[in-house]
Amino acid sequence: MTIDIKRQYIVADDRRIGVVLDIETFEKIEELLENCGLARYMEEVEKEETLSLNEARQYYAQMSEE
Repeated sequence: MTIDIKRQYIVADDRRIGVVLDIETFEKIEELLENCGLARYMEEVEKEETLSLNEARQYYAQMSEE
C-alpha cells in the first residue's frame, strides 16, 4: 500500500525541524500504525492457549464475582 503523503516542512536556520500533515494523511498513517501493532500482537498471542466458549464464560463469571 502506498500513501501519497502531502506535507509541509517547518524550517529554521535552513534545517527541517518539523512537518505539517493534512488530517486525512495523518489519519491514514495512524490507521496503518494501529493495524501494524494489532498484527504484531496477534502474532505474539497466536500460540497461547485458547478457551472454549464455556471455559470463557466461567472465566469471566469468576472475574465479575471478585
